[in-house]
Amino acid sequence: MSLHKSLEALRGKTAIITGASSGLGWATTTALAAEGVRVVVTARRAARLAALAAELNRNGRPCAFVAGDAAEPRVSEAAVALALKEFGRIDILVNNAGQGNYKPLVDTTVEEYDALMNSNMRSSFLFTHAVAPHLIAQKSGAIVFISSVAGLAGAANETAYSASKFAQVGFAQAVDEELRSYGVKVCVLCPGGIKTEFALGHGRKADDVARSPMMDPADVADAVVFMCMQPSNVRVPQMTVRHMGIRK
Repeated sequence: MSLHKSLEALRGKTAIITGASSGLGWATTTALAAEGVRVVVTARRAARLAALAAELNRNGRPCAFVAGDAAEPRVSEAAVALALKEFGRIDILVNNAGQGNYKPLVDTTVEEYDALMNSNMRSSFLFTHAVAPHLIAQKSGAIVFISSVAGLAGAANETAYSASKFAQVGFAQAVDEELRSYGVKVCVLCPGGIKTEFALGHGRKADDVARSPMMDPADVADAVVFMCMQPSNVRVPQMTVRHMGIRK
């Protein structure tokens, strides 16, 4: 299938994207919407979601939103209900909600560990759990997990963060084994550093991120679109995207 036909196949599909109020979530939402995907977005900051939805709807790109913490069951349930009410189906789930922590183990609190696991892993479980029955019933769809290179290899000062991202990768692999026979694709994107609010996490300064060779969120969003646009018999189980390491 040509690139044009693959992109054309996205038109009219419906996606739920978590953590969409900034960074990669915002960029992924706009990238999918540009290809004709109808989007339901979630995040905790209602004003940012309202601005995103207004911008897209003004340009003829259907968008609805649910504000709330993705680690709370009511938010995933509300997002699924809204997608079905507004657009009648769900085709794509992008589990993007999360946070970072870049501190030594001995400086990481139990509260920070719990917050990371809730934001990164619990949210992924809840949204996947809520969306999967609909994808199974229609025997099609894609679930994309935004993990990290920290979910592939542990690094100093990222102990709790790596634990949460490894958990996402393992969870995604198990979900793939369960859902593939129903025609549902499960994909994991493991990017390196991206210039977003997320990159700050705990333990980094804004200037450090600004001066770094980290990637722009729009470039990484293109990788998400690539995973979602594959023909029905093609899947991308896992992809790593990294910057060149060159400071501009």
